[in-house]
Amino acid sequence: MFRGIYETTIDAKGRTSLPARFRDVLVESFGDERFFVTNSVPVDLGGGVYSSGLLIFPYQEWFIFEESFLNGKGLTSAQRNSIMRTIVAPAVECSADKLGRVLVPPHLRKNAVLEREILFVGAMKKVEIWSQSEWDKVRAHDMKAFPSDSEAVAELGL
Repeated sequence: MFRGIYETTIDAKGRTSLPARFRDVLVESFGDERFFVTNSVPVDLGGGVYSSGLLIFPYQEWFIFEESFLNGKGLTSAQRNSIMRTIVAPAVECSADKLGRVLVPPHLRKNAVLEREILFVGAMKKVEIWSQSEWDKVRAHDMKAFPSDSEAVAELGL
């Protein structure tokens, strides 16, 4: 599983380094160094403002997602089209070079507002990539939305 938050940078050409721990998890837990990068689900910050980062799916996990999406029930045609255009269509297969460097394509950098300071965030079976500024907005939103019912939180073992 991917855990932890790693701060790093991305250059003007979209080059960054995937944290070594995450590269290890890709191979050790998922059996493949390849992965897919795509847009994350937009976070509604309220007032018509949305924030978005990127998602890294381990190679085989992407195909599990695609199968689930193709067989998914309960989505309207509009929802299915939105997911297709936002997450499926922009996905790019990637792998890090021997030094761990990854090239994030321009269309994904633009959507996630990736400039200089970025974060790789472990999210169990996926990795999120955020610009520092967007991460700060989303974390502030998360704090407001955090369950205030201590019993519900305790059921999770927290």
